[in-house]
Formats: sequence, structure tokens, C-alpha cells
Amino acid sequence: MNIYLPISFKKCDAITKMNISWLSNYIISFLIILILNFVLPRMVPGDPLHAIYGEEALIAMTPEMEAEIIKRFALDQPWHTQLITYITALITGDLGYSYYYRTGVSDVVLSFLPWTLLLTGLAFVISSCIGFILGIESGYRRGSKLDGCMLSSMMFLGGMPDFFIGIVLLLLFGVALGWAPLGGAMSPYAGHTGIDLLLDIVHHLILPLISLVLVQLAPTYLLTRNAMLTTLRARFIMTAKATGLKEGAIRYRHAGRNSLLPVVTAMGMRVPHMITGALFLEIVFSYPGVGTLLNTALSARDYPLIQGVLLIVTVTVLITNFLVDMTYIRLDPRVRYAR
Repeated sequence: MNIYLPISFKKCDAITKMNISWLSNYIISFLIILILNFVLPRMVPGDPLHAIYGEEALIAMTPEMEAEIIKRFALDQPWHTQLITYITALITGDLGYSYYYRTGVSDVVLSFLPWTLLLTGLAFVISSCIGFILGIESGYRRGSKLDGCMLSSMMFLGGMPDFFIGIVLLLLFGVALGWAPLGGAMSPYAGHTGIDLLLDIVHHLILPLISLVLVQLAPTYLLTRNAMLTTLRARFIMTAKATGLKEGAIRYRHAGRNSLLPVVTAMGMRVPHMITGALFLEIVFSYPGVGTLLNTALSARDYPLIQGVLLIVTVTVLITNFLVDMTYIRLDPRVRYAR
């Protein structure tokens, strides 16, 4: 027992150091984004209130509201005082005041964010699973007609813009056939509850979800297929075939499992593209997510709301990338000792 204790301690120490190192990188990235989000609006020439809120907002503001905002965010104070006030407000969940919605930015974003998380979360899981399975099957059958058809289809889908597939599906199934609603996340004033409400949400979600899955399917498929082609040439695959293992076990348990590592790495890089794709698709389908909110904020030039949305999206991307990195460490123990 005493022989294995030092090895266990060394493994735990290596894992802890790796986790702390990666976590510190994400903290530094978050602080840089936070500072940029604070500094850039204040670098615009003129009054900080005009720079942050814009001329259009100030026309609709009363003098009492202007005085309250200046006092609330210390806009008449030096930059270091404003930065402390800004960080203190963020810690308490105060992202500013949206003059378009006449309420706090955090309240507005939190009312739209769940719909985006629902859409992107389901699309991420579905596209990853389907793309991984199709990539394994295609790579294992390299040169067959099935491989050629799947490769051509995925190359075609991969070249499509995010919003174009959504427009085509909306025109076909929403306008021409009338099988799907043209917008929204649920039927207004329908009064659905329970299972009827769930089915209504799924009915509105299906087209945006299919559009986002089709857009994100190609990268996972192509990477898995290429990883499979490399893994199938490895010696341990030849050994597994020589021992008489079933094709299913070789395909998934040995080749597929070892092809999973580069796919997991690419998942972290897919998250920003998936979120931006979801933002465009939400506008196409009038889906009440963060993309629709950002479009409204840009049209109204509600700068605090724009900053709040971008900050929330950035934090979501950082958290997702961090979770993917931690998953990669668990899948491949060799990464723990890379440094």
C-alpha cells in the first residue's frame, strides 16, 4: 500500500497544478475582456454619459434620470473610481440600465438568455453526437458509396452560411407547407400548460434547432472522419483485428474512442461559432433569444444593453471552453503531465 501512495499524491498534484494553470488563463482572459468592456466606451471623445448611452437615449431621458445614472455609475469621477464602481456593480449583478426596456440590463438579458441556452445546448449535444457517429461510420467505410455520399453532403452543408439554411427551412416548412410557426418561442395568448406547453415550445423550437444542427454537423463529422482514418492505421487496431474482435467493438470501443480526443478539443473552438450562428438564426426565426435582443439593442442604440449582452456571451463562451478543457483532461491522462 505504501508503494502506491506517493504515485497517487504525484497524480493529484499534477492534476491540481494543471487545473490551476488553466483556470488562471481563463481568469486573465476574463479580466482583459472586463477591462476592454469598461475602457472602450469611455475612450470615445466627449461626456462619458453621452459616449455610453448615446445622443438618442439622452433625448428621451429626464434630467432626474441623467443625474441618477451619473451618480449610480460615478461617471463624474476619475476612471479608477468608475472602474471600482463598475466591478462592484457587476459583482452584485448590475450590468447597467437599459433605457429601451426601462429596466436593468441584467433583468432583460436573463429573460432572453434561457431560450438561447436551450437552443444552443440542444444543438451542441445533438450535432456532436450525430457528427461523431457519422464520422466513425464514414471513416470506417472509406471509399464506399456511403462514405462518398456523406462526405459530399457534409462538404455542401459546411459551405452554407448559418442564416441561409434557416431561411430555406423557414420558407419551405413555414411559408410553403405551413408545418411550422414563422416565429416566436411559444404561441401567444394560447394559455397552454403542462404537456401542451412543452409540445408548443418544441413546435416553435424544431426549425431553429434543425438549422443550427445542420450548420454544426459538418465540422464534427469531418474531424471525426479524419481522426478515424489515422487511428485505423495504428498497430493496436491491427492487433485487435488479429485477435478476432467483432467489427462493432473495433469500430467504437477502440478506433472510435481514440478518435474522440481531437473532436473534444475542437468542441471548445466550435462554441463561439455556434453562439454567433444561433444569434443570426434567432433573428431569422424571430426567436426570443439573445440574438433577437442584441438586434433590438443595436437598432435602438442601447449601448449598455449591447455591452451587457456581449459580456454575458463572452462569459458563457469562457465557461464552456473551460468545461471542455477539463473534460479533455479526464479523457486523456497524458495531458495532465504535458507541462
